[in-house]
Amino acid sequence: MSPAYHGVSRSAFDTLAAGGGGPDVIGELAAGQYSKHLTLLYGVLDAVRSGPGRGREQARFAREGSKLLAAAQRHDPAAAAQVIQYPSVGAWALRTLRALRGGPAWPEAEPGGLRAVAAAAAIRAGLPAQIDVTAAGGVVVLPSLGAAVVPGDGAAVVRSAPKGAEVCSTAGPVKVPADPEHNGPGWLPLRRIRAGSLDVVLDDLDPFRMPTLTDLSSRLSASEAGRWEAELQAAWLRLDPYLAKEISPAISMIVPRAAPPGDYVSSTVPENFGAVAMSHPPDSLDGAATLVHETQHLKLFALLDVVALTLPDDGCRYYAPWREDPRPLGGLLQGAYAFLGVGRFWRAQARVAHGDARLRAATEFARWRSGVALVVGTLLASGRLTSAGEDFVRGMARTLSSWRDEPVPAAAQARADRQATAHRTRWRLDNG
Repeated sequence: MSPAYHGVSRSAFDTLAAGGGGPDVIGELAAGQYSKHLTLLYGVLDAVRSGPGRGREQARFAREGSKLLAAAQRHDPAAAAQVIQYPSVGAWALRTLRALRGGPAWPEAEPGGLRAVAAAAAIRAGLPAQIDVTAAGGVVVLPSLGAAVVPGDGAAVVRSAPKGAEVCSTAGPVKVPADPEHNGPGWLPLRRIRAGSLDVVLDDLDPFRMPTLTDLSSRLSASEAGRWEAELQAAWLRLDPYLAKEISPAISMIVPRAAPPGDYVSSTVPENFGAVAMSHPPDSLDGAATLVHETQHLKLFALLDVVALTLPDDGCRYYAPWREDPRPLGGLLQGAYAFLGVGRFWRAQARVAHGDARLRAATEFARWRSGVALVVGTLLASGRLTSAGEDFVRGMARTLSSWRDEPVPAAAQARADRQATAHRTRWRLDNG
């Protein structure tokens, strides 16, 4: 395992500041995230080396995992990378490292989890190997692959070979299918869903798929997984080619959420680059807008790992047209960048839609064109941006300026203005 120093090229920075991305830019960001995962794995191994008591056992487990993972990297670098860069691996490593450094403990965030990461890499690489792993909740989760059902909690053994792999416990072996996406006796696969150029894992198994959320869906039936694929395919048809080329390399995992009836939620977090957690979208336009919105967050999270855009939080809070609560400056920047992308999506829709659909798209475009412009002004006036942050936000401002004089139907503009006024009035009543 060998992490590398990462920055971002000037051309990529300028493209991101304008709200764009594209495959090459996303590739730069993804390379940085891969090195981040490697650094976190190194950190876990280093932090646990001299632990007392149970820490010594966990250190041994981590060393075993590290040794096998390094062997898998040598045997098939691409296969090992597929596991290392999996979103939940970064979340597990970060939470484990924080706990080792005195932070809050997290269920299953232990150094021994590196053995499951290594086992998954060995299976993908077809590397002859054997390693002990720990079952939790009656399953052994192998990141990026799936889970084997075993009795209770405790020890199991993963054996991999060029022609197949199995997870052995007191109940006997569970064979990992030659194609791990297929079902097998005792094997729960991570299903893949495809929509156009989007090819993602539908993760309803990994405990670190989105660890901050409490409303994650449990294991989906085949018909429920099929519904997700149909919804994403319908959403994909709403995207213009440029947005599609940007989203497909940025999103690698969809994490289903169980929203209350009549509600719709989605989220991304910095520790799970590539993962989008969302509930079923109300329609294809909302689904497409969500993919755009969350891709913007993923891009900015990855950029912030290599470039500081804001100064440390000074306690000041600000108005955001998309939130009911006052926001810190970092959150304000995140929201502005996300809705810059949303505005770009609705701008494209307004050009191709007709009737009520065009009115809806034009209203959304007008609303977020003015809302993001308001927040960009707040950001630039805050005095809390770094020099790179000022460059970035001015790039956002240039995109908004290029949209400023684009005409929208009078009815759409009036509706957008009413919505903006109502939100700000309500916000002031609630927040002062």
